[in-house]
Amino acid sequence: MSRYRPRTPAGSKYITPPGRERLQRELDALWREERPRVTLAVQAAAAQGDRSENAEYTYGKRRLREIDRRVRFLRKRLDGMVVVDSAPSDPKRVFFGAWVELEAEDGARSRHRIVGPDEFDMAPGYVSMDAPLGRALLTRRLDDEVSVETPGGSRVYVIVAIEYLPGG
Repeated sequence: MSRYRPRTPAGSKYITPPGRERLQRELDALWREERPRVTLAVQAAAAQGDRSENAEYTYGKRRLREIDRRVRFLRKRLDGMVVVDSAPSDPKRVFFGAWVELEAEDGARSRHRIVGPDEFDMAPGYVSMDAPLGRALLTRRLDDEVSVETPGGSRVYVIVAIEYLPGG
């Protein structure tokens, strides 16, 4: 069995202004605060002598690698991002950044915002445009019926409202 793992696709390159700010803050905190602190801790651990049995040194080096990996990822990701901060030319269709209100077959209503894969965890109701629900909603219109395959089976929703807030 080989150790090769194919690279996972990075996902869509669209992001809202608050999502970009959050990723930039994370990058700045890692590079300017956490990495220098961990580097000093590793230097102090290395000064103690034998590194082969020095847990602080071993775990410090591991943490530095994790930080460097995340910093590389964030820099690469932020370079290719497209910040979407305005409503589309056709606000009656579902595009990136839309707040969509759905009604399920049982009458239950839910409200979701279509966002990029880097920010769906920012707030309740945010759905990645790469997720099954996000993909099913994109380019649909008001009163369209949308079918989404879920682990529990197929679910059908009706789009009852589409809204774009100013500033993305």
